Amino acid sequence: MSDRALAEYRIEDLAHHSGATVRTIRAYQDRGLLPKPERRGRSNVYRDTHLARLRQIADLLDRGYTLASIKELLEAWDAGRGLGGVLGLVAEVHGPWTDEEAARISRAELNERFGGRPDDEAVGEACELGVLEPIPGRPDEFLVPSPQELAVAAELYAAGVPLSAITGHLRELRGQVEHIASRFLEFTTEHVFARYLGHVPPTDADAAEAATMVRRLRPLAQQTVDAELARAMRLFATRHLQRHLGAAGTAQASGPTTVPLPAETVRAVQDLVGPEHVGEFVRAATERELQARTMNELASRGGGR
Repeated sequence: MSDRALAEYRIEDLAHHSGATVRTIRAYQDRGLLPKPERRGRSNVYRDTHLARLRQIADLLDRGYTLASIKELLEAWDAGRGLGGVLGLVAEVHGPWTDEEAARISRAELNERFGGRPDDEAVGEACELGVLEPIPGRPDEFLVPSPQELAVAAELYAAGVPLSAITGHLRELRGQVEHIASRFLEFTTEHVFARYLGHVPPTDADAAEAATMVRRLRPLAQQTVDAELARAMRLFATRHLQRHLGAAGTAQASGPTTVPLPAETVRAVQDLVGPEHVGEFVRAATERELQARTMNELASRGGGR
């Protein structure tokens, strides 16, 4: 038997090696999360199994699991139901959902990208939103979880958008995107994952199958949003441009009268040519009608000679 397997710890030593406090270790014991230590005389003796369990609990807590759900998982493990698949599912869900890699940026580089002057309020907003993360012990350096998101903010700022407007827009956008993510998870849980997660905790085999499905379905949410965003941007950008160009043309002309079309007419035209072509269709129909009337007028003049 190896020396490692025979390792023994006092509770203070266990706290030191695990990173947990003595008070936390005792609380875990009281809640049944940690096996009771071996009693030897007037002392409690802990072993590597206790250390491994503490590290397991810490990992699950970091992934957002409650102590109650962790207890259920560990009880399943102790009952011999296997936890490998469940922990694999936890790791799969908690892992990165993008290929983008985090980067670092200095305060000087940050100032240079956003106007060249320090702006503590803007940096505080960015940290609150998670666009920047302070690095302990390095007050002049930040972690950037998404360099792409920071680059978008820099481009918008360079184009003339104030930083306060950028952060306000991000807050609004984040709420909408989180709603989309929540709906996608509800949708896939109902139609895909319900059959794997029927037991709490799921069996080792079902959890492993669910982890495989997560890997397969993970890109679909972003691909769907990308496609729909591209479609919507093209549609609304075209409408905005037509509206602005139309307004400019109206200002330069002698003030033509705007005639609102009945809703039923607009819906019929949308069904016929699609929403993005309504304006173009109406203009073409109007020009055709004007040309027809002009030709009829000319014909009537010729026939009266």
